[in-house]
Amino acid sequence: MKIYKSDQKIDIQFKLNGKEIKGKTYPRTLLSDFIRHSLGETGTHIGCEHGICGACTILLNNTSIRSCLMFAYQADNNELITVEGLSDDKSYDDLRAAFKKHHALQCGFCTSGFLITIASFLNNNNNDITEKEIREMLSGNICRCTGYVGIIKAVKEVVNNRNYGR
Repeated sequence: MKIYKSDQKIDIQFKLNGKEIKGKTYPRTLLSDFIRHSLGETGTHIGCEHGICGACTILLNNTSIRSCLMFAYQADNNELITVEGLSDDKSYDDLRAAFKKHHALQCGFCTSGFLITIASFLNNNNNDITEKEIREMLSGNICRCTGYVGIIKAVKEVVNNRNYGR
């Protein structure tokens, strides 16, 4: 493990939404802050900064993680996908359409974290998915507007159509 001075910038590089990124960051810069402030990808939201709300969820090597719990330099030589990366992928059109149809978003603050969490879950589960499993999967993301009913309906619709991320 390397030890860095707090005022020393570190060179990092990774792939973000399919594009090679090279940059410099301080050792204590959170990945969520680096993505938003240094790279301008503002779809990743910062809510609680404790990993509880799920607003900052991204994919790291196809696994959903909380970007507020990781330092930017820890993403070096990895592949990241934010909600902007999902928007470029037509295979998620059904998920976005289901969210719209079932009013699964209101203020929209939590939506990016939900979409990433759901995309990861659906891509990693080939079996039939029960409502209990959907609720369990969503339990790591907080929404204060929708009451989750529309979100659950949207996920159920996509699961029933089996047209996601493939």
